[in-house]
Amino acid sequence: MGILEKIQEIEHEISRTQKNKATEYHLGLLKAKLAKYRQQLLEPQTKGGSSKGDGFDVMKSGDARVAMVGFPSVGKSTLLSSITTTQSETAAYEFTTLTCIPGVIEYEGASIQLLDLPGIIEGAAQGKGRGRQVIAVAKTADLILMILDSVKGEEQKAALERELESVGIRVNKKRPLIYLKQKKIGGVKFTHTVPLTHCNEKLVMTVLHEYKIFNADVVFRDDCTVDELIDVIQGNRVYISCLYVYNKIDQISIQEMDRLARQKHSIVISCEMKLNLDYMKEKIWEYLALIRVFTKKPGSAPDLGPSDGIILRRGATVEHACHALHRSIASQFRYAIVWGTSTKFSPQRVGLHHRLDHEDVIQIVKK
Repeated sequence: MGILEKIQEIEHEISRTQKNKATEYHLGLLKAKLAKYRQQLLEPQTKGGSSKGDGFDVMKSGDARVAMVGFPSVGKSTLLSSITTTQSETAAYEFTTLTCIPGVIEYEGASIQLLDLPGIIEGAAQGKGRGRQVIAVAKTADLILMILDSVKGEEQKAALERELESVGIRVNKKRPLIYLKQKKIGGVKFTHTVPLTHCNEKLVMTVLHEYKIFNADVVFRDDCTVDELIDVIQGNRVYISCLYVYNKIDQISIQEMDRLARQKHSIVISCEMKLNLDYMKEKIWEYLALIRVFTKKPGSAPDLGPSDGIILRRGATVEHACHALHRSIASQFRYAIVWGTSTKFSPQRVGLHHRLDHEDVIQIVKK
């Protein structure tokens, strides 16, 4: 029996097994086996240099990378052409885009690389279409834009989430607070710092033994599920923010558009009518968690031009700003003077570990 058949058999057994106290260990074992087989299915495609295929070896550039995923003919190519200077081939039939096409969004002084990936079809994780290559590129992104057709958005969203989930991409989820360290001897030591409602020691042991882990320290710092435990054991999961972009809102009613717009992590647009595209750029900036910091030389005005400033991640410190300017500055650092919302008063003298806010102005004084 091949791996695909084994996966289908386990999925069928999980779907027909009633979930209760008596079956939770059996289900946990099935989920662990399913994750192992899915991993085996993907591994051969990730080895060797030619697995990505023509047009998929796109170098990461700019301050952040955003990947657009979606079914064929939902408007990804039109969107790329609308908000970047790149022309991606578009037509009224499916599979117009056959390779990965990069574009650049210039926003708040940042260069954001936007990738137009070929349309995903159902079964992409099993190698149908170019789904595997599409998903491999999506794993390298800082943000996923899931482009959906407003008319059939709910079905497409569920199908795409299933595909991404099956290849280890977790959208809008945090990494599980589970500490797992394998050791050579001593057996499994299991502890938890919070009450557990989804897992217990016996279930954890069952899953660990399926992965041939017999000596390890396991600490649950949150009420995690067996699926999250499997993710930690596998260790190759990617946690990425995702924006659900409902395109073609000109084809639905105002009531339906309002319902979609109110959903979590969702925005509604129309590429054809150029509706809401500026708001989408704002949301991309927000979800990428970027900030722009301006610099100032002693005795001169700060550089506040549209192309000035350095782009950092939200929560970045003065030390991060030093490294972004030049790697030698941090070693010569004496103190910094900061103007902006991150300080109690403006200007304020701060050290390397001071956290910066968006549009702060910083002046660095060296030894």
